Amino acid sequence: MDLKQKIREIPDWPEKGVNFKDITPLLQDKETFKSTIDELCKPFKQNPPDIIVGIDARGFILSAAMAYKLGTGLTLIRKKGKLPPTTISQEYTLEYATNTIEMKDDAIQKGQKVLIVDDVLATGGTMEATCQIVEKLGGEIIGTSFLIELDFLKGREKLKNYKVESLVHY
Repeated sequence: MDLKQKIREIPDWPEKGVNFKDITPLLQDKETFKSTIDELCKPFKQNPPDIIVGIDARGFILSAAMAYKLGTGLTLIRKKGKLPPTTISQEYTLEYATNTIEMKDDAIQKGQKVLIVDDVLATGGTMEATCQIVEKLGGEIIGTSFLIELDFLKGREKLKNYKVESLVHY
């Protein structure tokens, strides 16, 4: 199945020069969504995580389905100010902005095997910041997983110390 057929490109959004990858059509097609989750889980079936971290916001959708399929726990990392205290935070740079993410300071237990999931790997800033938070909390990152990787932005280079899995490349 060619997943690119189910991913709609929206030019110049959220700003001029950025081509947003809209995964809504993929999510709306039950067979495509199911097979996408199956494929995202494959690399982690033999060595499943103790917990999955889903990145705000579309990563929440994929990570929740993956946690269910892999039979593991789920925790979330959010944009600043969206979680009640106490949190740990990390600033990062996006393809077109800077931001700060936060996680509850008790979301990861020392020594837990952690899989981190997001929809798109662009510049790698969000995932790199998430990895830093997980490691500060004592988690052992067994991999990162993405539906889409924008190869031309070279985000994988920031994640060279981690296993990186992506289904669709642009």
